[in-house]
Amino acid sequence: MVKFMFKCFVLCAILLFGILIGMQQANQGMIKMKGYNDPDLQSAFQVEKEHTGNVEASILGNKVTSQDLQKKQEQLEQIEAFNFFSQIGKQFASIISSGVSELLNTVARWVNVIF
Repeated sequence: MVKFMFKCFVLCAILLFGILIGMQQANQGMIKMKGYNDPDLQSAFQVEKEHTGNVEASILGNKVTSQDLQKKQEQLEQIEAFNFFSQIGKQFASIISSGVSELLNTVARWVNVIF
């Protein structure tokens, strides 16, 4: 199961990377077809280094900064901290796991007594 999930993840990553490369190639083809560089045409993935040393990235025209990523990480941590259903699910799984474990131990003891 882990091997299958790993293969699926790798395949999806390769396909996503291929899509970004294809969009970049299409953008370059549009520039060649026009014959001049149009500032309105943006590439699929851009990385620019500012004079201050900061690196700015944009994907499909949306700027991505480290501050944005930190804000999203904080939001995810807050959501996970108050996820009531996740806690109930974890407790339910532990109860079921311990119940099945006890059931198997009981069956194993009965089999040892019989044989």
